[in-house]
Amino acid sequence: MSLTQIPRLIATEIGATPAQVSAAVELLDGGATVPFIARYRKEVTGGLDDTQLRKLEERLGYLRELEARRAAILSSITEQGKLTDALAKSIAGAVTKAELEDIYLPYKPKRRTKAMIAREAGLQGLYDAILADRSADPLALAGGFLSEGFPDAKAALEGARDILAEGLAEDASLLGRLRDHMRKAGKLAAKVVAGKEAAGSKFSDYFAHTEDFTRVPSHRALAMFRGRNEEVLTLDLEVDADAPRGESPAERACGRGKARGTSGCARRRPGPGG
Repeated sequence: MSLTQIPRLIATEIGATPAQVSAAVELLDGGATVPFIARYRKEVTGGLDDTQLRKLEERLGYLRELEARRAAILSSITEQGKLTDALAKSIAGAVTKAELEDIYLPYKPKRRTKAMIAREAGLQGLYDAILADRSADPLALAGGFLSEGFPDAKAALEGARDILAEGLAEDASLLGRLRDHMRKAGKLAAKVVAGKEAAGSKFSDYFAHTEDFTRVPSHRALAMFRGRNEEVLTLDLEVDADAPRGESPAERACGRGKARGTSGCARRRPGPGG
């Protein structure tokens, strides 16, 4: 999306015309506030009301930031010499910041990761060998890939898992599917820390509390975070917590995404402070 397309997109979203949006944008850029425009500049905007203008202002800021980030990402990948036509098309087609960052993740400069260290030790070969023959004993395969940094089979297998986990974490399509599933199935679970019942009695409503995390109202979320910060509660973000191991939608998505089993995804992951 180009900056010139933004008024057309916003116009569709707020039920206005591109000309109305462009007029409002010009006023906002000139320093006018939403209440001022809604009350005193109706003739300029064609009668846009306060609700439309607030949505317009919010979306204008978001879309401008999105386009600035898109340009920065294109520049970064181009400088790395890794920009392809297909990648450029994917970047151009991203409609949210999250989607854009998912695409950029494999190309984003990063510190040395556990997966990088594992690859440097030759454990990509172990990872590939396990995938090539799922009937083989992983411990036996790992014995052929030992090194100073990975002195036994257990350590070598942990290195192979790090490679798998990083690959899954950098798969933009998979991340999008998992994020959508998390919104539908994710639950925020609060539990009392053993022995803190009396000291944290003001948080007793959350000693054993679970609810859809996308529907948690702000006042309850803030209360649970305060309980966590005071070390009275633990918080977990649960996804498919009751599904049998290997059978959760999240795990199956990981398996399909890489055609490689499920060890890179979990049914339940710790939330902040959990």
